[in-house]
Amino acid sequence: MELFYAYEVSPLECRLDAEESAHCVRVLRHRTGDPIDVIDGKGTLYHCQLLDDSPKGASARVLSVEEGFGGHPYRLCIGCCPTKNNDRFEWFLEKATEIGVDVIAPLIGEHSERKVYKTERALRIALSATKQSLKARIPEIMEPVSVKDFILSGDKAGTDTRGSHGDADAAGSHSNVGTGDGHSTAAPLRLIAYCFEDPSVPRISIREALEGYSGQDVTVLIGPEGDFSPAEAKLALEHGYIPVHLGTSRLRTETAAVTAAEAVYFRYM
Repeated sequence: MELFYAYEVSPLECRLDAEESAHCVRVLRHRTGDPIDVIDGKGTLYHCQLLDDSPKGASARVLSVEEGFGGHPYRLCIGCCPTKNNDRFEWFLEKATEIGVDVIAPLIGEHSERKVYKTERALRIALSATKQSLKARIPEIMEPVSVKDFILSGDKAGTDTRGSHGDADAAGSHSNVGTGDGHSTAAPLRLIAYCFEDPSVPRISIREALEGYSGQDVTVLIGPEGDFSPAEAKLALEHGYIPVHLGTSRLRTETAAVTAAEAVYFRYM
């Protein structure tokens, strides 16, 4: 199955940009009248018929629509500090998108070796991985912020509006919020994975944290090569984050981030 991304979508027509048009027409040799599948990057798949096979600006008639194509029953935000070697962070971006992630937040920590990160290339990688893994929603790539600012902001981009923010009383505890219709919605689950031990706040496994959670809105923070600072970890815990570990192996930053994405994926799928 081939997927194309449309920068402009209406109920009747999809238009491809020059890069997508060239790939569709010149590389894959599609011609007017051919069926093609187009995504809008927001979760919808459009089954179309090619109207204009211009390699500079192809367009297609919408025949039918498929909502939530390639989606997943959770909302995941991974806040991860970009690695010194940019290729490793881009590998994480690609693999997390393939697995299923909604928001990727590049974080600059006190111990980060990379203090600047530009998102232009990350967006292209996310789009390519979205199409390759047969999804219709491209994950949001946030502009870089400090770990402190992300925590203090309440990670709003990674928060499902169906839930509400609430501090955990202790590691492993998750509050539930009534919806008023006889059902309950769990507050967003916030996790921070760091390597050092704090006897006063023992870490639990990410599997245990996820299994004890009844909602679908998860944020996981992954630190830089030098780990989070004690001050950053303390601030996170003060704002409701639960300290977790990813097993007994010592993982690189990008491996830890992908492992966290997989843990959430297998919890819900």
